[in-house]
Amino acid sequence: MKKLLITGASGFLGWHLCQLAKQEYVVCGTYFSHSVQIPGITTIKVNLTDFQELKQVFSDIKPTAVIHTAAQSQPNFCQTHPHESHAINVEASCNISGLCADASIPCVFTSTDLVFDGLNAPYKETDSVSPVNIYGEHKVMAEKGMLERYPMTAVCRMPLMFGMATPTATSFIQPFIQTLKEGKDLNLFIDEFRTPVSARTAAKGLLLALDKVQGYIHLGGKERISRYDFGLMMAEVFQLPSSQIKACRQQDVKMAAPRPSDVSLDSSEAFALGYEPLSLREELAL
Repeated sequence: MKKLLITGASGFLGWHLCQLAKQEYVVCGTYFSHSVQIPGITTIKVNLTDFQELKQVFSDIKPTAVIHTAAQSQPNFCQTHPHESHAINVEASCNISGLCADASIPCVFTSTDLVFDGLNAPYKETDSVSPVNIYGEHKVMAEKGMLERYPMTAVCRMPLMFGMATPTATSFIQPFIQTLKEGKDLNLFIDEFRTPVSARTAAKGLLLALDKVQGYIHLGGKERISRYDFGLMMAEVFQLPSSQIKACRQQDVKMAAPRPSDVSLDSSEAFALGYEPLSLREELAL
């Protein structure tokens, strides 16, 4: 059996990926701060920023492929803790691609739509990057560093992702749902556009990339939507009151990390390879 190493198994995307991957791989998942048990999968605690520890994992597990999802993915945290986030988002990522190169095994990396500045959407793989915050900058460094060390790496730029909460992680929609259930106002941006997908669909895209991609690929959804309109659709699908959903603008909300306004991805290359997101309404209803 093929042996797949998935970093960040306790993260939102990593957990969903483990569920899907175990159907065709022997899966070993790593975690660091949030211990996680996943039936049918071996999970191990690893500090990915410790190169000796990372090297030992490769030596012990002998994976035949790696999907690297572990990251410090909160832009505001990265903005205020740049050294800490650089260690996991850049250094660990480059080390992982180097170890994959040494073993000549497929390596998939989860990057982000936030490598773009939001001024020229929708973005193709060939468009130039210009991040507006430190999280985006770190992901650009990781993309370039990993491909320099190992040109066979599949760099998957991921969109905003949503879906069922996992034992150790939630997506952005869980707080939305909670706010509406409590009868409170939910303020959502009318001027931030993304191409969201469910974590399950994103996981399918990563497994496809493992087999078919080297270099850059975009794994966005098929619909460009604002956070506000997404909130209205979510309320409708889950039969929640939508009268508390209020429109607001990015510039009116103070955040540590600047946000681009429109990082919609053009994912037609992935669609041509067989990546098939459902409509947003169907994705939400899953």
